[in-house]
Amino acid sequence: QVQLVEAGGGLVQAGGSLRLSCAASGTIFLSINAMGWYRQAPGKQRELVALIRSGGSTDYGEFVKGRFTITRDNAKNTVYLQMNSLKPEDTAVYYCNLQATNSIGWRLPDYWGQGTQVTVSS
Repeated sequence: QVQLVEAGGGLVQAGGSLRLSCAASGTIFLSINAMGWYRQAPGKQRELVALIRSGGSTDYGEFVKGRFTITRDNAKNTVYLQMNSLKPEDTAVYYCNLQATNSIGWRLPDYWGQGTQVTVSS
């Protein structure tokens, strides 16, 4: 069974930094296509923060504007999100996301972590 364990959320002042991590387990029979982070603020839809594909290409939400960097340690099945220059509007629950296919190449439903709260004070 796939599990995504997130860490690194918390409270930080505007302009500060946080580093989120997400470790995946139970993926031995899967082919991981991408891992990344989404976020959801109260009253808003979940949105993409950053995604890194198995080949190393990345996508970022438009609001990131060079402030965040996503990296991945394939050996550890762990993805990291370095967030710098944080703003109060970055306050949200951040969810780890994993996209994978099974042994016969079928795309599986996305896997999600439990979420970690990031709060940026002004």
